[in-house]
Amino acid sequence: MSLAQDIAILKQIPMLSDFAEDQLRLLAFSAESMEYGSGQRLFDQDERADGGLVITSGTVSLQIRGEDGFDEVDRVGEGTLLGETALLAENKRPCRAEAVEGVRIIRIRRALFKRMIQEYPELAQRLFSQRVNQFRHTVSVLRPLGDKMAELEQLNAERRVRNDEKNS
Repeated sequence: MSLAQDIAILKQIPMLSDFAEDQLRLLAFSAESMEYGSGQRLFDQDERADGGLVITSGTVSLQIRGEDGFDEVDRVGEGTLLGETALLAENKRPCRAEAVEGVRIIRIRRALFKRMIQEYPELAQRLFSQRVNQFRHTVSVLRPLGDKMAELEQLNAERRVRNDEKNS
């Protein structure tokens, strides 16, 4: 794939969509291109994550360890960023990623990404704002669940009181 094609794919990634053309070019040029054959593992569950992987072609199976081995939980393809959080902070891979067919990726190491943010502080501000909006959305989605759990806890507490009164 050409540098221009890599830049076009990187531009599709929501986390990178605010990057200017020259910033995407620098990122694409500085990142590693890698290829995996069918059945090859991109990374394993609980492995240390040192950055993100952008799928530029092919399909990847995402699998989680179960009682009888690994179970597929999703399949992703071109334009997917695996390890978004790993671009920003040290963590472990939450699942295994395996090539379903021939796969090509752009590997962006955390050190490269942090250097980009340091050189372009406006990127850091936009990324921070994106994260804040994502967290706010997550909180708003989880709030009704928390309310229901509090309601269930209240009902359980009332039931325990009634049971204690009955047993007294």
